[in-house]
Amino acid sequence: MSVSHAPPELADISDEPRGDPAVPELETLIPSSSRRTRVPRWLRRTSGPVVLLALWQLLSVTDVLTSDVLASPGTIARVAGDLISDGSLPHAMAVSLQRVAVGLVLGTAVGTALALVSGLFRIGEDLVDASVQMLRTVPFVGLIPLFIIWFGIGEAPKIAIITLGVSFPLYLNVYAGIRGVDAQLIEAGESLGLSRWGLVRHVVLPGALPGAMTGLRYSLGIAWLALVFAEQINADAGIGFLMVQARDFLRTDVIVVCLIVYAFLGLLADFVVRTLERLLLQWRPTFTGR
Repeated sequence: MSVSHAPPELADISDEPRGDPAVPELETLIPSSSRRTRVPRWLRRTSGPVVLLALWQLLSVTDVLTSDVLASPGTIARVAGDLISDGSLPHAMAVSLQRVAVGLVLGTAVGTALALVSGLFRIGEDLVDASVQMLRTVPFVGLIPLFIIWFGIGEAPKIAIITLGVSFPLYLNVYAGIRGVDAQLIEAGESLGLSRWGLVRHVVLPGALPGAMTGLRYSLGIAWLALVFAEQINADAGIGFLMVQARDFLRTDVIVVCLIVYAFLGLLADFVVRTLERLLLQWRPTFTGR
């Protein structure tokens, strides 16, 4: 009787020691960066400002930075508490936020409308784009005296300068987003029987949305920049008004408090836009870094 022998391959496998041979293979496949202990992201993001604040305090304590040049962080915190307790800082923030909100809404409406007309229609591009390109090269800050002559010294020139500064970044990004839509997607929509409005609604506008959100983030930065200039000219309220008063009395601590408030409000507005961007653009996978 002949005895059957197992194939060499099976014999080799059966001769291997028992255990879990997949463990070392998985260990070799896992990147070393994921195996090591990672520092929490919030700690990494706050480490830079904390180091700068500590360095600032050290320079103030050692009198490298004197109080007439730049007040210490402790002094600025105390002054900020005084401005909050007497109500002057909350009132100034409310006035400035109202100006930015009105200018941002008007600028968003104007810039988006012009971009839609110029991006969707060739005749609109011929009529609108050249004029917008010329106007955007004019420094909007230089138009403040002209706006004062036109609108007086009230709220109108301040809101007008913010509106003008917001309109151009939105126009450029929305226009580029519309014209950057893949032509093959348009052809696919037409082959599916979509009408012209259907193409705009389901293909063009969703494709232009990432550019619109980028333009909105740029516009927010321009809005705060325009507000700084607008509130320092014939203003009787607002954060810029506090800065002008502090400049007249050589109060660097109040000026720094106002600058910190500007930065905080700008960071908060950018956070809101980025959150909105994540909600509206969930369909678009993007690289988030390593």
